[in-house]
Amino acid sequence: MLYGKYRKSQSDYSAMQASEETTRNRYANTIDAIAEIQDSLNAIALGDANIKIQKDAEGRISTPNSQEALDRISLLRAGIERSKKRINQLQSSLRNSGIKVAGLQRMVETLKQSVDEKEQLVAQLTTKVDTLTTQVAGLQSTVTDNTTTIENNRREMATVFVAVGSRKNLTESGILEAKGGVLGLGKTLKPTGKYDESSFTAIDTDQQTTVSIPAAKAQVVSAQSPSSYELLPVEGKLELRILDPKEFRKVKQLVIVTA
Repeated sequence: MLYGKYRKSQSDYSAMQASEETTRNRYANTIDAIAEIQDSLNAIALGDANIKIQKDAEGRISTPNSQEALDRISLLRAGIERSKKRINQLQSSLRNSGIKVAGLQRMVETLKQSVDEKEQLVAQLTTKVDTLTTQVAGLQSTVTDNTTTIENNRREMATVFVAVGSRKNLTESGILEAKGGVLGLGKTLKPTGKYDESSFTAIDTDQQTTVSIPAAKAQVVSAQSPSSYELLPVEGKLELRILDPKEFRKVKQLVIVTA
Protein backbone atom coordinates (compact mmCIF):
# COMPACT_ATOMS: atom_id res chain seq x y z
CA MET A 1 0.00 0.00 0.00
CA LEU A 2 2.85 2.36 0.83
CA TYR A 3 4.45 1.47 -2.47
CA GLY A 4 1.23 2.30 -4.26
CA LYS A 5 1.05 5.70 -2.58
CA TYR A 6 4.68 6.29 -3.50
CA ARG A 7 4.03 5.43 -7.12
CA LYS A 8 1.03 7.78 -7.18
CA SER A 9 3.00 10.59 -5.54
CA GLN A 10 5.84 10.06 -7.99
CA SER A 11 3.39 10.16 -10.88
CA ASP A 12 1.70 13.29 -9.54
CA TYR A 13 5.08 14.95 -9.08
CA SER A 14 6.12 14.11 -12.63
CA ALA A 15 2.83 15.43 -13.93
CA MET A 16 3.28 18.63 -11.95
CA GLN A 17 6.80 19.02 -13.32
CA ALA A 18 5.55 18.47 -16.86
CA SER A 19 2.71 20.93 -16.30
CA GLU A 20 5.11 23.50 -14.88
CA GLU A 21 7.47 23.01 -17.82
CA THR A 22 4.58 23.41 -20.23
CA THR A 23 3.45 26.55 -18.43
CA ARG A 24 6.98 27.97 -18.51
CA ASN A 25 7.25 27.25 -22.22
CA ARG A 26 3.90 28.85 -22.90
CA TYR A 27 4.88 31.84 -20.78
CA ALA A 28 8.17 32.18 -22.66
CA ASN A 29 6.41 31.80 -25.99
CA THR A 30 3.89 34.43 -24.94
CA ILE A 31 6.66 36.85 -23.95
CA ASP A 32 8.39 36.21 -27.28
CA ALA A 33 5.15 36.81 -29.15
CA ILE A 34 4.54 40.06 -27.26
CA ALA A 35 8.08 41.22 -28.02
CA GLU A 36 7.67 40.32 -31.69
CA ILE A 37 4.39 42.23 -31.94
CA GLN A 38 5.92 45.22 -30.16
CA ASP A 39 8.86 45.20 -32.57
CA SER A 40 6.42 45.12 -35.48
CA LEU A 41 4.53 48.08 -34.06
CA ASN A 42 7.75 49.99 -33.45
CA ALA A 43 8.70 49.36 -37.08
CA ILE A 44 5.52 51.12 -38.21
CA ALA A 45 7.10 54.57 -38.56
CA LEU A 46 4.74 57.43 -39.27
CA GLY A 47 7.34 59.73 -40.74
CA ASP A 48 4.97 60.77 -43.55
CA ALA A 49 3.16 63.14 -41.17
CA ASN A 50 5.07 66.12 -42.57
CA ILE A 51 3.58 65.96 -46.07
CA LYS A 52 3.61 69.46 -47.58
CA ILE A 53 2.67 71.18 -50.81
CA GLN A 54 5.62 71.96 -53.06
CA LYS A 55 6.56 72.42 -56.73
CA ASP A 56 8.12 69.75 -58.84
CA ALA A 57 11.14 70.17 -61.14
CA GLU A 58 8.95 71.69 -63.87
CA GLY A 59 7.26 74.13 -61.52
CA ARG A 60 3.98 72.25 -61.26
CA ILE A 61 2.39 72.31 -57.82
CA SER A 62 2.01 68.89 -56.30
CA THR A 63 2.24 66.89 -53.11
CA PRO A 64 5.73 65.40 -52.96
CA ASN A 65 5.60 61.70 -53.80
CA SER A 66 1.83 61.76 -53.29
CA GLN A 67 1.43 58.23 -54.67
CA GLU A 68 4.31 57.05 -52.51
CA ALA A 69 2.57 58.58 -49.50
CA LEU A 70 -0.62 56.68 -50.32
CA ASP A 71 1.35 53.49 -50.87
CA ARG A 72 3.12 54.04 -47.56
CA ILE A 73 -0.20 54.47 -45.77
CA SER A 74 -1.42 51.20 -47.32
CA LEU A 75 1.68 49.45 -45.99
CA LEU A 76 1.09 50.98 -42.54
CA ARG A 77 -2.49 49.74 -42.55
CA ALA A 78 -1.35 46.26 -43.58
CA GLY A 79 1.24 46.23 -40.78
CA ILE A 80 -1.35 47.31 -38.23
CA GLU A 81 -3.80 44.64 -39.40
CA ARG A 82 -1.09 41.99 -39.04
CA SER A 83 -0.37 43.20 -35.50
CA LYS A 84 -4.07 43.12 -34.60
CA LYS A 85 -4.35 39.58 -35.92
CA ARG A 86 -1.31 38.49 -33.90
CA ILE A 87 -2.73 40.09 -30.75
CA ASN A 88 -6.06 38.29 -31.24
CA GLN A 89 -4.21 35.01 -31.72
CA LEU A 90 -2.17 35.72 -28.60
CA GLN A 91 -5.27 36.45 -26.52
CA SER A 92 -6.94 33.28 -27.78
CA SER A 93 -3.82 31.29 -26.96
CA LEU A 94 -3.70 32.71 -23.44
CA ARG A 95 -7.35 31.84 -22.84
CA ASN A 96 -6.90 28.30 -24.13
CA SER A 97 -3.74 27.75 -22.11
CA GLY A 98 -5.35 28.81 -18.88
CA ILE A 99 -2.42 31.13 -18.09
CA LYS A 100 -3.65 34.06 -16.04
CA VAL A 101 -0.83 36.44 -15.27
CA ALA A 102 -1.80 40.06 -14.64
CA GLY A 103 1.49 41.30 -16.06
CA LEU A 104 0.90 39.49 -19.35
CA GLN A 105 -2.62 40.83 -19.60
CA ARG A 106 -1.36 44.38 -19.06
CA MET A 107 1.27 43.89 -21.76
CA VAL A 108 -1.38 42.68 -24.20
CA GLU A 109 -3.62 45.63 -23.36
CA THR A 110 -0.65 47.95 -23.94
CA LEU A 111 -0.16 46.38 -27.37
CA LYS A 112 -3.82 46.91 -28.21
CA GLN A 113 -3.59 50.54 -27.11
CA SER A 114 -0.51 51.04 -29.27
CA VAL A 115 -2.37 49.58 -32.26
CA ASP A 116 -5.33 51.90 -31.64
CA GLU A 117 -3.02 54.94 -31.51
CA LYS A 118 -1.32 54.00 -34.75
CA GLU A 119 -4.69 53.43 -36.43
CA GLN A 120 -5.72 56.94 -35.41
CA LEU A 121 -2.48 58.39 -36.77
CA VAL A 122 -2.91 56.54 -40.06
CA ALA A 123 -6.46 57.89 -40.31
CA GLN A 124 -5.11 61.41 -39.72
CA LEU A 125 -2.47 60.87 -42.41
CA THR A 126 -5.10 59.67 -44.86
CA THR A 127 -7.23 62.74 -44.19
CA LYS A 128 -4.19 64.99 -44.59
CA VAL A 129 -3.23 63.43 -47.92
CA ASP A 130 -6.82 63.77 -49.16
CA THR A 131 -6.93 67.41 -48.06
CA LEU A 132 -3.60 68.22 -49.70
CA THR A 133 -4.65 66.47 -52.89
CA THR A 134 -7.77 68.65 -53.01
CA GLN A 135 -5.71 71.78 -52.30
CA VAL A 136 -3.22 70.87 -55.02
CA ALA A 137 -6.01 70.34 -57.55
CA GLY A 138 -7.43 73.77 -56.71
CA LEU A 139 -4.05 75.48 -56.80
CA GLN A 140 -3.10 73.78 -60.06
CA SER A 141 -6.36 74.97 -61.60
CA THR A 142 -5.65 78.51 -60.41
CA VAL A 143 -2.11 78.38 -61.77
CA THR A 144 -3.39 77.11 -65.12
CA ASP A 145 -5.99 79.88 -65.27
CA ASN A 146 -3.39 82.51 -64.35
CA THR A 147 -0.95 81.15 -66.93
CA THR A 148 -3.65 81.29 -69.60
CA THR A 149 -4.60 84.83 -68.60
CA ILE A 150 -0.97 85.98 -68.63
CA GLU A 151 -0.41 84.41 -72.05
CA ASN A 152 -3.57 86.00 -73.43
CA ASN A 153 -2.51 89.40 -72.10
CA ARG A 154 0.99 88.97 -73.51
CA ARG A 155 -0.34 88.00 -76.93
CA GLU A 156 -2.81 90.89 -76.90
CA MET A 157 -0.05 93.39 -76.12
CA ALA A 158 2.30 91.88 -78.70
CA THR A 159 -0.21 91.64 -81.54
CA VAL A 160 -0.07 94.08 -84.44
CA PHE A 161 -2.57 94.02 -87.31
CA VAL A 162 -0.95 94.29 -90.73
CA ALA A 163 -2.44 95.47 -94.02
CA VAL A 164 -0.30 95.57 -97.17
CA GLY A 165 -1.62 96.70 -100.55
CA SER A 166 -1.79 99.34 -103.22
CA ARG A 167 -3.16 102.81 -102.57
CA LYS A 168 -6.31 101.98 -104.50
CA ASN A 169 -7.01 98.70 -102.71
CA LEU A 170 -6.37 100.11 -99.26
CA THR A 171 -8.52 103.15 -99.96
CA GLU A 172 -11.39 101.12 -101.37
CA SER A 173 -11.30 98.80 -98.37
CA GLY A 174 -11.60 101.79 -96.06
CA ILE A 175 -8.19 101.35 -94.47
CA LEU A 176 -6.72 104.55 -96.02
CA GLU A 177 -8.09 107.98 -96.79
CA ALA A 178 -6.60 111.07 -98.44
CA LYS A 179 -6.50 114.16 -96.23
CA GLY A 180 -5.37 117.75 -96.60
CA GLY A 181 -4.20 119.41 -99.79
CA VAL A 182 -5.71 122.21 -101.89
CA LEU A 183 -8.03 121.62 -104.82
CA GLY A 184 -7.30 117.92 -104.72
CA LEU A 185 -3.55 118.45 -104.75
CA GLY A 186 -1.03 117.65 -102.01
CA LYS A 187 -3.26 115.25 -100.18
CA THR A 188 -1.59 112.76 -97.85
CA LEU A 189 -2.66 109.21 -97.18
CA LYS A 190 -3.52 108.37 -93.59
CA PRO A 191 -5.06 105.31 -91.93
CA THR A 192 -8.73 105.74 -91.14
CA GLY A 193 -8.39 103.79 -87.91
CA LYS A 194 -11.23 101.54 -88.95
CA TYR A 195 -10.58 97.87 -88.35
CA ASP A 196 -12.00 95.18 -90.58
CA GLU A 197 -10.61 91.82 -89.52
CA SER A 198 -10.77 90.45 -93.04
CA SER A 199 -8.48 93.24 -94.29
CA PHE A 200 -5.71 92.72 -91.70
CA THR A 201 -3.37 89.92 -90.72
CA ALA A 202 -2.49 89.58 -87.03
CA ILE A 203 1.15 88.94 -86.10
CA ASP A 204 2.68 88.29 -82.69
CA THR A 205 5.69 90.61 -82.57
CA ASP A 206 7.24 88.55 -79.78
CA GLN A 207 7.35 85.62 -82.20
CA GLN A 208 7.50 87.27 -85.62
CA THR A 209 9.72 90.28 -86.34
CA THR A 210 9.52 90.45 -90.14
CA VAL A 211 6.80 91.32 -92.63
CA SER A 212 7.18 90.36 -96.29
CA ILE A 213 6.14 93.05 -98.79
CA PRO A 214 5.39 91.79 -102.33
CA ALA A 215 6.78 94.89 -104.05
CA ALA A 216 10.11 96.57 -104.79
CA LYS A 217 8.86 99.90 -103.42
CA ALA A 218 6.63 100.56 -100.44
CA GLN A 219 5.90 103.06 -97.70
CA VAL A 220 4.75 102.67 -94.12
CA VAL A 221 1.91 105.16 -93.69
CA SER A 222 0.88 104.18 -90.16
CA ALA A 223 2.38 105.95 -87.16
CA GLN A 224 5.01 103.44 -86.03
CA SER A 225 8.20 105.07 -84.78
CA PRO A 226 10.71 105.10 -87.70
CA SER A 227 13.45 103.98 -85.30
CA SER A 228 11.53 100.81 -84.40
CA TYR A 229 11.80 99.21 -87.85
CA GLU A 230 13.64 99.20 -91.15
CA LEU A 231 12.78 98.37 -94.77
CA LEU A 232 15.28 96.16 -96.58
CA PRO A 233 15.39 94.80 -100.13
CA VAL A 234 15.25 90.99 -100.28
CA GLU A 235 15.41 89.22 -103.65
CA GLY A 236 13.75 92.02 -105.58
CA LYS A 237 11.11 92.64 -102.92
CA LEU A 238 11.01 94.44 -99.59
CA GLU A 239 10.98 93.16 -96.04
CA LEU A 240 10.06 95.11 -92.95
CA ARG A 241 12.16 94.13 -89.97
CA ILE A 242 11.05 95.09 -86.49
CA LEU A 243 14.01 96.40 -84.50
CA ASP A 244 12.22 97.40 -81.30
CA PRO A 245 9.05 95.32 -80.81
CA LYS A 246 7.90 97.16 -77.68
CA GLU A 247 8.14 100.54 -79.38
CA PHE A 248 6.82 99.27 -82.70
CA ARG A 249 3.61 97.79 -81.29
CA LYS A 250 2.55 100.96 -79.51
CA VAL A 251 0.64 101.51 -82.75
CA LYS A 252 -1.55 98.45 -83.22
CA GLN A 253 -2.21 98.80 -86.96
CA LEU A 254 0.60 98.55 -89.50
CA VAL A 255 -0.41 99.88 -92.92
CA ILE A 256 2.01 99.53 -95.84
CA VAL A 257 1.30 101.03 -99.26
CA THR A 258 3.00 99.36 -102.20
CA ALA A 259 3.96 101.19 -105.38
